[in-house]
Amino acid sequence: MPRRESPAPPGPLSALAPPPWLVRTLKPQTAPVPWAAVARASVAMALPLLIGLAAGQPAYGALASMGALSGVIGDTADAYRMRIFNIAVPQLFGAIGVTIGSLVFGHGWVAVGVVTLVALVSGMMSTIGAVASVSGLLLLLNSVVGAGLPMPGEWWLAPALMTSGGLLVLLLALLAWPLRSGIPERAAVAATYRSVAALLEAAGTERYDEARTAVTASLNQSYDLVLARRTRAHGRNPDLVRLIAQLNAITPVIEAAPAAHQCGVPMPPEFPAEVRRLADEVASPGAARVAEPVLPEPLEPSADAVDHALRHVAELLNDSDPHGVVHVDDRLGRPAALRVRARRAARNVVLSSASWRYGLRLALCIGIAQSLVSLIDVPRSYWVALTVTFVLKPDFGSVFSRAVLRAIGTAAGLVVAAAVLAEVPRGWWDVPVMLVLAALIPVLTTRGYGYQTAAITPVILLLSDVLNHQGFGLVVPRLVDSLIGCGISLVAGYLLWPESWHTRIGDRLADAVADTASYVESAFGTAVDVAARARMRRGLYRDLSVIRTEFQRALTEPPPMGARAAAWWPLVIAVERIVDATTAARVRIRHGAGEPGLTEVGEVARQLRELAQGLRDSETLEEVSASFMGAQESVLEPLRQEVAAARAIASPAPPRV
Repeated sequence: MPRRESPAPPGPLSALAPPPWLVRTLKPQTAPVPWAAVARASVAMALPLLIGLAAGQPAYGALASMGALSGVIGDTADAYRMRIFNIAVPQLFGAIGVTIGSLVFGHGWVAVGVVTLVALVSGMMSTIGAVASVSGLLLLLNSVVGAGLPMPGEWWLAPALMTSGGLLVLLLALLAWPLRSGIPERAAVAATYRSVAALLEAAGTERYDEARTAVTASLNQSYDLVLARRTRAHGRNPDLVRLIAQLNAITPVIEAAPAAHQCGVPMPPEFPAEVRRLADEVASPGAARVAEPVLPEPLEPSADAVDHALRHVAELLNDSDPHGVVHVDDRLGRPAALRVRARRAARNVVLSSASWRYGLRLALCIGIAQSLVSLIDVPRSYWVALTVTFVLKPDFGSVFSRAVLRAIGTAAGLVVAAAVLAEVPRGWWDVPVMLVLAALIPVLTTRGYGYQTAAITPVILLLSDVLNHQGFGLVVPRLVDSLIGCGISLVAGYLLWPESWHTRIGDRLADAVADTASYVESAFGTAVDVAARARMRRGLYRDLSVIRTEFQRALTEPPPMGARAAAWWPLVIAVERIVDATTAARVRIRHGAGEPGLTEVGEVARQLRELAQGLRDSETLEEVSASFMGAQESVLEPLRQEVAAARAIASPAPPRV
């Protein structure tokens, strides 16, 4: 056996190694190359340049390509109907933004005040949701560009050209809709089935937590795609109704997985294999009848639940009339009508303190940036405010890490831009160069924000040069402007705000713990029906998924924020295990275990609510013991153990001096 080498002592270069939080921030994410998006980006951004050059108006082509760039950034949805919202709605707000900016161009402090007000509105919009966030981003970005760059032609020409570029991206994205309608939704549901198969295989192993997280993410995506489209189909589309029924049918399998994991007995391999077979049937429905599952005799309650669920899925796939197997109020929860959600979002934005805080923070930073470039002669000053806008997006990630990545990404992108501007002559050569540079945007966007910045920077500089003909002289000023914008964001948008120095995980986790207490009460009572209980569980897992995302963002903060966030991680896992234990107990009760008494249920719920209140009252985790009076043979015993473990999690030990 080879001798194990002892670790080498730290060398003199170890002091020069980057800190762990920066390494985590710069680490590229793994994702497949979106070849269709690559092709759309190349064509949509190069074609306007080609048409502009052919018509003798390259500036017009550059403006249309700028609009196409906004469409490429928003081209992230899978479902075709969602692409209309993700691309067309932000383009409308972008047109409004460039119109406002061009109308105040050259008006000094009036322009500063107007753009600052637009920043306030943009920031408040960003708290509504993903589409509203991108819409607010384009509203502010284009108003900054319009206020900082002279636009050719009449006041309406620039917004028309930029909107046409974005709509070109949308047109290219919708070309295959007649041939592939419904395929993204079916693919999402089939992917959920396959993730459930992996969850069954992982039951009883160390891979279970990771597999459960993957199921949550996949189910969230299916929920967003299918139910969002269903609100516009009003439940009459049989294909959408069938997909809803298929998601409902897989829910008992998901609920049975925690029970199988608690037993510690691996699920027979025939069960996950059958789930994958049904996933293939979901993805490619055919005329042939789906064969009845051939499964071994279930020996555990969890296996029995999976057996019944899979047979129900097979029957469902053979049902020619899916309306008979799903109700309007399905167990995943149907979203409210669009007008209802719009009124609700508007009310929340106006009344929410969080939306006002972010709006004021963004307005302050934009106001400082616009005032600075008005007092100091900064060539092409709009780049400072653009940098602030891109960096100061807390719904996109950590402000601090985005500022660092923006600076690094801009520097890397400027290297490419310098080579292009110095070596490639302007004119027809811009078209093949744009074909290559635009293709890199979807590829690098999936790797992370810094990589996306490195891809976008040379594209924007090339288009700016078409409009202003500054050539290589654009490079150094853009780096200086980016550093100024990053500095403003870090000081006025990060350091000066007390909330930047406190993790937001505690409050959100406290809400999730309180909701878990309500779920425990509903799981063992008769007042809540199965569909409402399933919606409650789905909502809990979605909230915990959001907390996981927030946790990952907080880890990219520099000390002490990253260390504080890391201390919460064991409790996040503990709450997920509590939800799993509750679901597993419900499965065992359905298969013969005795119902717990109301006193036992109330005791568990009370302990969870005390834990939630403790999380709200303290910024650090305090160790609290939990004692239960119920019998150890109760079906709630595994749940009580998980609650006790969650309450026993202590704050991290102080660092050694």
